[in-house]
Amino acid sequence: MRGKIIKGIAGFYYVFVPGKGIYECKAKGIFRKDNIKPLVGDNVDIDVLDENDMEGNITAIEERENELIRPTVANIHQALVIFAVNKPAPNYNLLDRFLVSMEMQDVPSVICFNKKDIASDEEMEFLRRAYGRSGYRLIFTSAKTGEGMDELMDVLSGKTSAVAGPSGVGKSSIINFLSPEAGAETGEVSRKIARGRHTTRHSEIITVNDNTFIMDTPGFSSLYVDIEEKEDLKEFFPEFTKLSEKCRFNGCVHINEPDCAVKEALEAGEISELRYKSYTEIFEEIKNKRRY
Repeated sequence: MRGKIIKGIAGFYYVFVPGKGIYECKAKGIFRKDNIKPLVGDNVDIDVLDENDMEGNITAIEERENELIRPTVANIHQALVIFAVNKPAPNYNLLDRFLVSMEMQDVPSVICFNKKDIASDEEMEFLRRAYGRSGYRLIFTSAKTGEGMDELMDVLSGKTSAVAGPSGVGKSSIINFLSPEAGAETGEVSRKIARGRHTTRHSEIITVNDNTFIMDTPGFSSLYVDIEEKEDLKEFFPEFTKLSEKCRFNGCVHINEPDCAVKEALEAGEISELRYKSYTEIFEEIKNKRRY
């Protein structure tokens, strides 16, 4: 029987099998012997040990499409980062750090600005200008009114998406809108976990339908960009890449160099001041870390 690991706690793995439900499984000893650890997001084969209690063993792990380090999960097709248009106002530096983190792991990102129902046209146009030119797909939604949710569902359909966002932006409301059964599924896992096992906060996957999954990502209040060399940072800002070819110097880092195509585009309003400000702040952080 084939399924997907949606949560893993203390050596137990909770495997969603389409049309059946969630099985509590342990991994066969061969994985430990081969130093392989099942990850949330893995597609696996299981042997059912008890159909009534829905218990089984994981017998095989399918080859992974990818494996993320932060968060530690497998087979993520894209990241959906959710911020509010306002209330709270977006923390652009935090948003850009997340985008850089996903670029470093070669995971495409989609940006969702929620609370469209309380936003002005000017606020939304400001965000379109700031992030639309950076190469990312932008979606404006309202979990309250349902605006934009069909478009969001189209972007998520048939994929496994990591969902992240700070508190207060309506992430839980969006998840509940997309998957009304999410609470029931979480409860089903919780009842199994309640058999005396630890309940640490982990990444977990929520089933939207049989081939669409969203992974709620904990720990998003701050994000450290783990880049060793400050000169590498520019590679993770997509809007800089083509412009870099026009810079006077090979290896231009777009800070103080003359004849820098990125800075010229900035002055011409062709790239976002917000994005460039985040770039310089992260650049200085990496530079100072190397110094000490």
